[in-house]
Amino acid sequence: MAPLRKSSESVDASLALAVVHAPRVELAGANLLRFIAVLAVLYSHISFYLIDDRSEGWWVIDLVYRVLVQEAGLNNHLSFVGVAIFMLLTGLLVTRSAMRQSRRDFAVSRLSRLIPALWVAVALAILFVRLGINGMFSGQNGISNSEAAFSFVLGGFFLEPEVAVLGVTWTLTVQLMFYLYCVVARDILRKRPILVPLLGAAGCAVVIVNNLYVPQPWSVPMLSKIAATLPTLFLGQIIYLGWARIVAWRWVVVAVIAQAEVVRLATDAHAYWAGDKYLWTIIVVTGLVLLLGRYDGRVAHWAFIRWTGTRSYAIYLVHTLILYRVYENVVPYTGPTGAVVAFVVVTAVVSEIIYRWVETPAATWLNSRFRSREAVRV
Repeated sequence: MAPLRKSSESVDASLALAVVHAPRVELAGANLLRFIAVLAVLYSHISFYLIDDRSEGWWVIDLVYRVLVQEAGLNNHLSFVGVAIFMLLTGLLVTRSAMRQSRRDFAVSRLSRLIPALWVAVALAILFVRLGINGMFSGQNGISNSEAAFSFVLGGFFLEPEVAVLGVTWTLTVQLMFYLYCVVARDILRKRPILVPLLGAAGCAVVIVNNLYVPQPWSVPMLSKIAATLPTLFLGQIIYLGWARIVAWRWVVVAVIAQAEVVRLATDAHAYWAGDKYLWTIIVVTGLVLLLGRYDGRVAHWAFIRWTGTRSYAIYLVHTLILYRVYENVVPYTGPTGAVVAFVVVTAVVSEIIYRWVETPAATWLNSRFRSREAVRV
């Protein structure tokens, strides 16, 4: 029996060696990048609102359009800039956790941070619609009980026609799809990690092509939107694998090209919603993440940068619930700049409440209750 035991031990050892080590990559500039992403998202919705809905101008929009749209070639309204930064950061930051944690611990740690605050924001959005304070972000005049229930699990985005009571949360469907994929592909991620973004790119291409040639009502437009956005998460994942020296640089290049081709395909298939400059916008954002991700200078540690970075999820959830009513009620007295400042102040206050009273305590409680005691500390 002793030889069998020795053989078994050698097999276990070989399997252990096959698992890729996932070292920590310090990202001192993460909050600075989140701060820039928050500015881009707030600007994007302000610009859409003033130009498209109110047919008004603002000097900041004129300046940004001249410098960043006309000269730098980014999407109009800086559409997708903030989203792409957040997505790249997500892929960069969570890949190590997906490789090191168990499937259960990874899922609990991710969902515990996202879901409670999401449910509060969706409940507020439904309440505001039913009170006549805000309208829907899709074509409906109101929201039924079943549609409201679907909204808590982001199901409204997959209905035909789409039902969006809180439009910004479509990006959460992309993040959740990425998390699910990381859970399913955990063994591959731990042993042949570069295959995960490569297979992901192939899957995204299949979804886009399928929706391009399959007519409605059999196609699901939201799936094309998810497939067109997932490459930004895979780019973040590839950056982590490269910075951590887990994969060779030639494979990093191959994986990046695969994501770029998916973006090109999505652009040609009109899976995007704000023009055809998405590939260039993603290239610029990727360069920004590479430049600032590990920046550890004084600016990265300023208090308001750190505050905005840590509250970025709460700001993302609530800002569109606040923007329109605050702006239209304040602008007659202060003009556009004063109205935007009022919107930012109210958003900051509400975001602090959500962060302190919902997001942080809920995540702490859920992690302590549902994560295993042997969870890897990251």
